[in-house]
Amino acid sequence: MAHLARGEQQMVTESSTQSLTTPIRLTDGAAVKVAALLAQEGRDDLMLRVAVQPGGCSGLRYQLYFDDRNQEGDRIHEFGSVKVIIDKMSDPYLMGASIDFVDTIEKQGFTIDNPNAGGSCACGDSFN
Repeated sequence: MAHLARGEQQMVTESSTQSLTTPIRLTDGAAVKVAALLAQEGRDDLMLRVAVQPGGCSGLRYQLYFDDRNQEGDRIHEFGSVKVIIDKMSDPYLMGASIDFVDTIEKQGFTIDNPNAGGSCACGDSFN
């Protein structure tokens, strides 16, 4: 997987298990991977922005990218040295979601386990 450059988006897969009352969670494995990618960028002002945007075959899709902007209404969650930022429109869709990083022989990349997803597309890149 190529590293996530500023402004570059990473598609992810999703599924559902977490509670709807807890904020977004970044697993230790995902935090380590994000920290390594940030170190490659050589900047300490970047955060991992997680957003939900219209699109995909199921109606909504995830976007993950590095961002140095903090807009009004953004929510910031810290996981060690990694900051995850979510805009106010995406926050309700991501409540209780967990971001992980998998690295297996079958696939490599970030995954989102989202209890708010009512269903997803066959490729796992979008949800409703």
